[in-house]
Amino acid sequence: MKDADDRVLYIGKAKNLRSRVSSYFQPAANLHESRGPWIAEMVEKTATVDFLQTESEVDAILQEARLVKDIHPPYNTDLKDAKTFPYLEITTRQDFPGVYITRNPQDSRSRLFGPFTSVNDLRAVIVILQKIYKFRTCTLDIREDDPKRRFFRPCILFNIRQCTAPCGDRVSKEDYRKQIRDFISFLQSKRTTVLRKLNKQMAEAAARLDFETAAECRDRIRLIESLDKRGTVEGHIQPEVFAADPTEALTKLQTLLKAEQPIRIIEGFDIAHLAGAETVGSMVQFIDGRPFKDGYRRFKIKTVRGVDDYACLKEIVMRRYQRALAGEELWPDVVLIDGGIGQLHAAEEAFAEMAVPRLPNLMSIAKKEELLYIHGRDREVRLAATHPVRKLLQYVRDEAHRFAQHYHHILRKKKMLNDTSSLT
Repeated sequence: MKDADDRVLYIGKAKNLRSRVSSYFQPAANLHESRGPWIAEMVEKTATVDFLQTESEVDAILQEARLVKDIHPPYNTDLKDAKTFPYLEITTRQDFPGVYITRNPQDSRSRLFGPFTSVNDLRAVIVILQKIYKFRTCTLDIREDDPKRRFFRPCILFNIRQCTAPCGDRVSKEDYRKQIRDFISFLQSKRTTVLRKLNKQMAEAAARLDFETAAECRDRIRLIESLDKRGTVEGHIQPEVFAADPTEALTKLQTLLKAEQPIRIIEGFDIAHLAGAETVGSMVQFIDGRPFKDGYRRFKIKTVRGVDDYACLKEIVMRRYQRALAGEELWPDVVLIDGGIGQLHAAEEAFAEMAVPRLPNLMSIAKKEELLYIHGRDREVRLAATHPVRKLLQYVRDEAHRFAQHYHHILRKKKMLNDTSSLT
């Protein structure tokens, strides 16, 4: 729901949008009594209602959460906190990988599944699957070359045959890794074999009037099917999940830029389009090295026609900092552009035309080689892949790119829906 100035007031989801939306605007509806003055105020401000059609209920849940976290509509009360959807993490880098439910994956080299929409269902189904694939869920540091393993006493999960006990040297590395490969294959497949077996057991139990066993099989089937209630790591990104401690990076960034004051506010820009159509710009704001979602901005390109990333960047940089130039907003410490030297020059032209009295630290980061271009320097800067400054700037750049792409996809979906409705 949007106001007359196209600002988003509220984001919600429903299987039947007509019924859900009309319930706010029925003449007989007394919103003050039924939903409270807060909702009544929102409806009074609402000028337009936009919608996005999703492929599934899971996609709707994850899309709603992402949009609310990105836009922070004033009339949404849920999903604004830092809580994220859980993942299933398999620590494949270890000699004996563990399987964990986590909201904060610990290693970028782990195999991730999710995000999942129900952590309770995920916990319950892992208990069932552990009985089949016998993987470990403990946090012990188990290494193949540890000679003390053969003296270690396994926990009760080994005794009840829910784990093959690599901690106690009861399984070889090769055999255990085969268990993990089978488990990953199960997660990637449609799980028909296991479901067929459970359905057969349920039918047999019901035939002999063993309704307790039949109900248990039914519940297991439901839980295994709930594994499909998940998004994808790439398609439903939760950037707040992978944030690292930025303290060291900010200190080293100050040194790199030779800045007099500590670096606190970084703003990153990117452009997204498809062959020049539905071109949009994004700006993300990081404070003390972490995303500040209230500071995010999206821009529809107004003055540029066709494919011209430089001109688009120039437009959104000028639009962003006109308010700062008028003293209505604070200037950032660093302005980061997604791109190479050409994109940096476009931003420099924007600041030159605005006649900015004091230029912020202006830089760009190019993909592939991840080179840094800094305003006022003749040569690019190359940092090691593990350098904290490079990792922080990549995070800002990738978040600006994600935010721009997300907005671009929304506009494309809306255009497709409008085109479809005009044909019918």
